[in-house]
Amino acid sequence: MRALPAVVWAVFLACLLPELLLSGADYGLWGTVHWRDYATGYAGFWPGLLGDWRPNYPGQALAMFVTYGFLHAGPVHFAVNMMSLTSLGRDVTDRLGPWGFLRVYGVAILGGGLGYGGLVLALTPGGTVPMVGASGALFGLAGALTYWGWADRRELGESQAPVLKALAWLFGLNVVLYVVTGGRLAWQTHLGGFLAGAAMGWWEERPGRATPGP
Repeated sequence: MRALPAVVWAVFLACLLPELLLSGADYGLWGTVHWRDYATGYAGFWPGLLGDWRPNYPGQALAMFVTYGFLHAGPVHFAVNMMSLTSLGRDVTDRLGPWGFLRVYGVAILGGGLGYGGLVLALTPGGTVPMVGASGALFGLAGALTYWGWADRRELGESQAPVLKALAWLFGLNVVLYVVTGGRLAWQTHLGGFLAGAAMGWWEERPGRATPGP
């Protein structure tokens, strides 16, 4: 089995440390059971902060576009996302190198926040449900890989059926998760991250780019 790239390990650890801290508090090992609520209050993505809500600290409305991606709702949420990170992260790093991976991952985090904030405010004005998790960035990695699959097949003149199947699988996955979670799935984040990642997949290998890669 291929070794996990160091840059993917770094992102994994950046998500693991807060989850260990908060899970320990949840189980009474340290702190209080309110630590996760505090963390979500200060680092989660709150659509209301894009409106007239008062932030907990200066710049929170901007910082939350990044901080939300390193918090999770609990160990199961964390574990599922990290399994996706290890598989998708390898492929993107193989294609772009570590700095290219970070560029795609970072833009996808922002895209996930924009997707969630924009669509929640548009579809449910006054929505107060916070959002946490790395899935926006992970769908961004999937978006980049999907774009490359489409572009490579177009260049070789091959059928796009595998790409269409991958898109159908991602759509079906979101539908299933939406039902299983009782509608608490942040599909807006997934959509925003996927589109941002696909755009970065094109940008990193756009025609005329002098030095593709990291």
